Amino acid sequence: MTETLKTISPVDGRIYVERPLETAAGIDRALDSAQQAQHAWASMPLPARCRILARAVDGFVAKAGDIAAEITWQMGRPISHAPGEVRGFEERSRHMLAIAAQALAAIQPGEKAGFQRQIKRVPLGVVVVVAPWNYPYLTAVNAVLPALIAGNAVVLKHSHQTPLCAERFLEAFVGAGVPAGVFQYLHLSHADTARLMGDRRVAGVCFTGSVSGGRAVVAATAAGFATSGLELGGKDPAYVRADANLGHAIETLTDGAFFNAGQSCCGIKRIYVAASRYEEFVAGVVDLTKKYRLGSPLDPQTTIGPVVRTSAADAVRSQVREAVARGARQLIDEAWFPASAPGTPYLAPQVLIDVDHSMAIMREETFGPAVGIMKVSSDEEALRLMNDSEFGLTAAIFSADAARAETLGDALETGTVFLNRCDYLDPSLAWTGVKNSGRGCTLSSIGFEQLTRPKSYHFRIAT
Repeated sequence: MTETLKTISPVDGRIYVERPLETAAGIDRALDSAQQAQHAWASMPLPARCRILARAVDGFVAKAGDIAAEITWQMGRPISHAPGEVRGFEERSRHMLAIAAQALAAIQPGEKAGFQRQIKRVPLGVVVVVAPWNYPYLTAVNAVLPALIAGNAVVLKHSHQTPLCAERFLEAFVGAGVPAGVFQYLHLSHADTARLMGDRRVAGVCFTGSVSGGRAVVAATAAGFATSGLELGGKDPAYVRADANLGHAIETLTDGAFFNAGQSCCGIKRIYVAASRYEEFVAGVVDLTKKYRLGSPLDPQTTIGPVVRTSAADAVRSQVREAVARGARQLIDEAWFPASAPGTPYLAPQVLIDVDHSMAIMREETFGPAVGIMKVSSDEEALRLMNDSEFGLTAAIFSADAARAETLGDALETGTVFLNRCDYLDPSLAWTGVKNSGRGCTLSSIGFEQLTRPKSYHFRIAT
């Protein structure tokens, strides 16, 4: 009997999508097809590949309204926010296409009499991309598009929560003329995903997900020696110094904590505030949080929708209860958000004070709308607490002193340091993490390095 995936919409709890899972024979056919198609695709000149892929981006953006509505139904993002994902997809895609020629150009090590030498960047072969539901296009496009630009074939395995996103990718690529087999998607079980990643026909895996999922990727890829890039989440901190523009910090960090219902690997989860600004900052965050509107994501007035499923909401509620039991104080009354209800994925945003690092809310990943705020007495205390984490994806500093912020940033154990902003990916910069936030890199010219391998040419010139 064929297994099926069922996508339960957090909007109303009904089945929104149902699809059969691929069989072992189907996986085998897909990998054979990818291998065969990849050689011809890689032999196509880079400008020709880029022209085809630019048409695919055009076709994708032309369906923005339908795509945004599907995002809302599949994972619950408010319909007023969902179109931003399509805009981000386009921004990143256009940028990677624009820098491809320079990023993939051969490296010239310098002249040596009697020799011609160069290092070319050549495609890996078949690349598997395993994408999550929380930013279903933005996380996937970081690997899918540059992999194709570089001449790889791609097999995409998307989350069971957002299967239509994989199908939208294929629709855009087929419509643009990407040859058959160069891009494919597979709806798979966890066991078959592991088998796919361990297949010797797979040369690289790009994974975005949990730490436990990352460990599973490492174990699976060992069988076939595929390379792996892992983006595994975060517990991202922010530090508000005494010289910060407080109004800007309040607005930016509240959004950083609660946008997408807090379901962001680089969302703000813990905030450290200079003692002299602490009371004012906390009051400002609470006042702004009260203005959020929790409700159906189909309502254009909604600013915070449900989390992806009831079990995810329960996990956040559990962290909050544990913190309160240890002495933390909740500053948001759930009664202010009538749509919030136990046993549902509708969860009020929460601000906690009197927290410390003995509490899970300050140490473990929180994939929902809850943030803890601590008072600090110095830069040194803030730095120590920011680094006191198993994660290291991003960290944000709010200050008028850029030089001091850079000095602090040099000491932060993180992949990205922000000043006076947070929760944003600039496609010109490398997106990477340290510690349990993963390894490898996407975006920027450096992102192409993970999707290619160096090939050296050492020619003695005949005399």
